Amino acid sequence: MKAQQPATLTRDIANKLAALPLKCLELEYPYKTGIVFTDSSLASAPKNYHPAFYGCFDWHSSVHGHWMLVRLLKMFPDLDRAEEIKSKLANHLSENNIKIEQQLFQSADNKSFERIYGWSWLLQLQNELQSWNDPLGKTLSKNLKPLANQFSTSYIQFLDKLVYPIRVGEHTNLAFGLCLAWDYAIASNDEALKKSIHDAAIKFYYNDKNAPITWEPGGYDFLSPSLEEADLMRRVLPLTDYRKWIYQFLPGLFEKEIKVLEVAKVKDRTDGKLVHLDGLNLSRTWCLEGIAATAGKNQQAISDLAKKHRDAGLQQVFSGNYAGEHWLASFAVYMLTVEKQP
Repeated sequence: MKAQQPATLTRDIANKLAALPLKCLELEYPYKTGIVFTDSSLASAPKNYHPAFYGCFDWHSSVHGHWMLVRLLKMFPDLDRAEEIKSKLANHLSENNIKIEQQLFQSADNKSFERIYGWSWLLQLQNELQSWNDPLGKTLSKNLKPLANQFSTSYIQFLDKLVYPIRVGEHTNLAFGLCLAWDYAIASNDEALKKSIHDAAIKFYYNDKNAPITWEPGGYDFLSPSLEEADLMRRVLPLTDYRKWIYQFLPGLFEKEIKVLEVAKVKDRTDGKLVHLDGLNLSRTWCLEGIAATAGKNQQAISDLAKKHRDAGLQQVFSGNYAGEHWLASFAVYMLTVEKQP
């Protein structure tokens, strides 16, 4: 039975979604930094050391806010605020701004800043820019390329040193980061990064069976450790091998009645940690849709479960609370547009 198709992203919805990062892309405060201060040189406004990505509360949210605007512009060049978006992209992603951004990551004390989540979204942004058939896209891709190259090298070095997988439901989740990095590596013909990710995925995940998915979610999760792992293996394994793997890894998804993964609930959307669970519903959706499209079994039941999560997640994107609004739109756009086929 054919899996249900995901919700459609229309121009009207794209206009509403684009308004959310536009509202905060140049909003300097409130701001949460994760840098290490070794002296007073960085004790200044974040805009001084993050001239490209200083808005939307934190560095990674700013990065995927930029990614989202590029993705929407490519899909809908006639967006209501298209010229404003292009202007902000050009101002933020200038060659000089990216050089300043690089300096922080080149320092010994901050070389792991935004690992893994921010690195991965930066690669996703570069992936989007380099495939944008527009003069602005070509310029911005050229500007961003040195930082993308730096993260590719850093990823390879990090994976070579990593002894154990990072199985959490927040920013340092390894599998989700590797999904974004893998897609960049494929599109960029970055064979070294691709090999590094493939080898890490096989090393850390290939022998996994019976994921403890009944333990999910954690109270702060916006990513499912089990489902993100499945989403990565869907990319790196041949289809026949993936199907054998997924049946053993998540057997509960292939029962006639799926009894795992109830839609996550949030009681306080002003709490920046608790609202993560609205994002979990969206990220679970894209993982489940990917499984439904590739696993070859129980497609309808898995698709129905994905739809429940999708509807719950999309309902909260425009909640009016900044704790969620500064980032949830990016998850919604990624969920609605990411490739689900093998």
